[in-house]
Amino acid sequence: MLEYRLFPAYGYPAPMLDASRAVRYVRAHAVELGVDPARLGIWGFSAGGILVGYLATIHTAGDPAAKDPVDGVSDRPDFAIVSYGRLDMSVPLTNGTLPKESILGPQPTQAAIDAIDPIKHASTDTSPSFLYSTSGDMSVDSRNAADFYSALKKLGVPAELHIFELGPHGTHMGTDQPPAMHELTVFPTLLADWMQLHGWMAPQPQ
Repeated sequence: MLEYRLFPAYGYPAPMLDASRAVRYVRAHAVELGVDPARLGIWGFSAGGILVGYLATIHTAGDPAAKDPVDGVSDRPDFAIVSYGRLDMSVPLTNGTLPKESILGPQPTQAAIDAIDPIKHASTDTSPSFLYSTSGDMSVDSRNAADFYSALKKLGVPAELHIFELGPHGTHMGTDQPPAMHELTVFPTLLADWMQLHGWMAPQPQ
């Protein structure tokens, strides 16, 4: 779990720097942590999804000459999972606002918005992405996920998209919702299947 710096005590780019440092730290300490440095993924929900989309599209290989070994490795996630996150800042929230002040502060310029807008930075080097959203989300329009998926598809980046009809903003793993939203309970299985497909997760025993 990443506890990153928040507005108003800290503004952009502090959260992005924290996420970048976290990936580099885990990769640089992979041996002692017992993880595979080539299978590091990030997962974000809602506001955390913006952070994940940012790092999936904006990353660097690291500086081998850096004095700090953590800065010498890449902060590119090997895969990214976004649950109901903002990925296209041109799609307003349902109340008509654009990026939250908790990210950029009040009245951000268009240049500042573009700087953190994941869809504007999508490239062939974007991390493979699993995108989850609901049509019933009245905070983050599911077009965010759909637009980002379309952008990755055009670029040939592996991506999978699931937009469920029902479900408010903040459906977590989809397993703790009312009975009417039972269809959401398949989400963990869909995600596990995708991760196993790419070798980021070991097959589960039958």
